[in-house]
Amino acid sequence: MTAIDTATEAMAYYPVQVEKFARRYHELAKIYGEESVRACWTPQDHEVAKEFLEHAKVLQQERHQAQSKGRLPNFQKLMQSWGGVTVAYRRPLNQAPSYTLNHEEVAKALEEGISILDQITPEGVDVDAYGHAAGLTVRHLGERLTLPARAVLVAAGTRPNINLTYDVPHQLVVSGQTFQAVDETGLPVQPERLAKPEIPYVLMDVRASKKAVSFFGDMHPSFAGNVVKAMGSAKQGYPVISRFLRKTPASRVPGPSLLHELNASLRATVQAVHRLTPTIVEVVIHAPFAARAFQPGQFYRLQNFEALAPVMKDTRLGMEGLALTGASVDRARGLLSTLVLEMGGSSDLCARLKPGEPVILMGPTGHPTEIPEGETVLLAGGGLGNAVLFSIGQAMREKGCRVVYFAGYKKIMDRYKEAEIEAAADVVIWCCDESPGFTPNRRQDRSFVGNIVEAMAAYGREELGSCLIALPEVQRLIAIGSDRMMAAVAAARYGILAPFLNPNHLAIGSINSPMQCMMKEICAQCLQRHRDPVTREERIVYSCVKQDQSLDQVDFKCLSDRLSQNSLCENLARQWLKHCLITEKK
Repeated sequence: MTAIDTATEAMAYYPVQVEKFARRYHELAKIYGEESVRACWTPQDHEVAKEFLEHAKVLQQERHQAQSKGRLPNFQKLMQSWGGVTVAYRRPLNQAPSYTLNHEEVAKALEEGISILDQITPEGVDVDAYGHAAGLTVRHLGERLTLPARAVLVAAGTRPNINLTYDVPHQLVVSGQTFQAVDETGLPVQPERLAKPEIPYVLMDVRASKKAVSFFGDMHPSFAGNVVKAMGSAKQGYPVISRFLRKTPASRVPGPSLLHELNASLRATVQAVHRLTPTIVEVVIHAPFAARAFQPGQFYRLQNFEALAPVMKDTRLGMEGLALTGASVDRARGLLSTLVLEMGGSSDLCARLKPGEPVILMGPTGHPTEIPEGETVLLAGGGLGNAVLFSIGQAMREKGCRVVYFAGYKKIMDRYKEAEIEAAADVVIWCCDESPGFTPNRRQDRSFVGNIVEAMAAYGREELGSCLIALPEVQRLIAIGSDRMMAAVAAARYGILAPFLNPNHLAIGSINSPMQCMMKEICAQCLQRHRDPVTREERIVYSCVKQDQSLDQVDFKCLSDRLSQNSLCENLARQWLKHCLITEKK
């Protein structure tokens, strides 16, 4: 998506969302009272809500005036009076990809009231008292300007998408900024950089097994740049694939049988839904290809089909894409288990999924957790984070590792899958904030009332009894839980836990940053800041590519701020969904 596309969408999106916010707020306030609706709001949430409600009122007034005068509402003028949308471009506009590749985008954007300021150099983002964007300072033709901005979206430019090399780094050849194309015999060729090449070379790997890998759209030098060209690549490339398939052994499989196999293996359906705790639901999905490809530490993207979602209170209960842990898989039966923490909104809809219901499942994605051989490993899981560690701990034990596992929960009723946790560790220390805590099932396991850091310190002091695995023996520590829990473990390693840990141990956290596309370096929603603990040098990483990150480098303040984004809208959406479900029960 180009900067012009993004600007046009923002211009159209704001009035719709603000009016929806106001409708929901007023109905909830009428039923439950304003104090109840605002109970969990932060000071900033109150300020943002005030602005949303004022803008919604003005938008409604414009609608009524337009209707009384028999004209269309003029939201463009209102949007511009509130700051509008500005595209700030570093070069002359006639050099922009949106202009050179599809100039109609620019013309339509101007019609929508979008301002375009070219030949600028960004110098800094101004922030408000809450640390959020308030303006963008730029240099324009020698003059320093500050553009008011409550949101700053960065268009990083277009480049071919070669992220498939993360999954199969040794199988695919990269030539320049894209993959090396080959002809149907497997010989390297140079495709024309035209949207309609004379010969569409859409293969990038032909194997001895007579199987091949094709590539289209932004991955291809002929078709990179925009959606129209990507669609054209499929139209021009499918005859190549059809022709190649007729030459391969797969062509001997009758068409109906092949389609049946693809339908059965690629289409995901709900097998079962189990409630494990008052706030955690297990969704078991039949998706053979996705189950067979899973490796410990990876995750999936799940949502329901909007067309099949029920409608309540004029609200279609469609789920946003949820990043869910792959807890376990049954490859023989083609089943995978994902665990969902109900936090309101889309996560609460998972419990409503029905056996046999088709769902949208992407993955597995993310880089698998590194499984060492013969090491001594400490696993620290908080709440839902324990679901990630089931398969990791079991895989490590299969590789000869010794595993001590600290499993933490806030309440006694929050514990789930005890057998899987026991199978993942030689020793389990069951931690619970709520007294009297847990009673271990195995002789070597221990129980502690308090948080994980306190439990690790007590274990190190041998206050929990003799230790089957001593903390100084630990070579690798993996913490998975909330951002606060992982930050606490990261800091405690240099404080209360320092006397008990090997100073050369490797410490890793699975970072739960916000995610959207989960397709590896595409949408940039999952960006996370790292800071070198020695040089203090900063760099930005994509968490959906590699969620396992060094605890010493993760900027947990940045992670916390990122996770709190859009808290107002998310809070109201949770209350609205709860209201819809309560209304249904009545």
